[in-house]
Amino acid sequence: MRKIFFAFAIICAAMLFVPHDVDAEIQWFWLDSNDKYSKYFNADSVTINKKVVTNDGREIAIEIEAWTKTTYSYEGAAETIKNYGISNILPDPRSLNYSLALIKVNPQNRTLQYVREDFYNANNEVIWSKAEGRVKEITSRSFDEEFYCAIVDEVFKMGERDRKRAPKEERWLDLWTYTGGDGSTINLTADTTTMRLKGTNLILWEWQVTKNSDGQTMEIRFMKKSVNLTQGTEVIKDGQIWTPTNSWQPLKDEYDGNYRMIHSDDPDYKGLVRLRAYVKNNPRWVSRYSLD
Repeated sequence: MRKIFFAFAIICAAMLFVPHDVDAEIQWFWLDSNDKYSKYFNADSVTINKKVVTNDGREIAIEIEAWTKTTYSYEGAAETIKNYGISNILPDPRSLNYSLALIKVNPQNRTLQYVREDFYNANNEVIWSKAEGRVKEITSRSFDEEFYCAIVDEVFKMGERDRKRAPKEERWLDLWTYTGGDGSTINLTADTTTMRLKGTNLILWEWQVTKNSDGQTMEIRFMKKSVNLTQGTEVIKDGQIWTPTNSWQPLKDEYDGNYRMIHSDDPDYKGLVRLRAYVKNNPRWVSRYSLD
């Protein structure tokens, strides 16, 4: 196994320093495209760096790496240069043609990190590089969701990409809708792609949308929650809140990170019942990368 790892490391180094007409020989698998970006990954480069053996003898990958490729339109290049804050280095978006990235993922925490990124012009010359990007959790708002799903699917084959691309009613679980006396509504939905069971805690991301009586969106809450299905408690771990005046801002947990009891007369209680039923009916999915 050690020999295989070192061999892969040599290949990776070669990819970084050999002129990238070699790129034409790599089998890039297309993942997704829009007006700004096209995304690809190399299935042959998917490598399990770390595994653990569970108490029942299963070998579970906890660190996976693979190479990905992104091509840019003018708009996509301009957006990328702005997001990275490198307009002083790449003032003309037309100079950015594509990028290659070595990505590391952790399935248990649904996280992704860019180990290395190299950005190229149309002549296959590296015009900027970046190493050791921050570790980030993958959600429905992530640019990298397609990369994450493809890499994890190559190892576990649990249908991450299929679920991401599934119709709304299959990916999103409607938890509850509350209608106020003024005609306003609050709707809460759960993203089943993000669900993972850790002990009796279900980790997931939820969207909460508030609309006024005219149907105008007044507030959106995008929340990472941990729901203790046995105790009937929950806590907000992370999140953002959107309003028409302030756009997206960090969401502050009013319980200071402590679990709160979900009472039977709360709208969230209906959601708790639905989450319990979902976990009962989909045990393999919610425990797909579990180390328990």
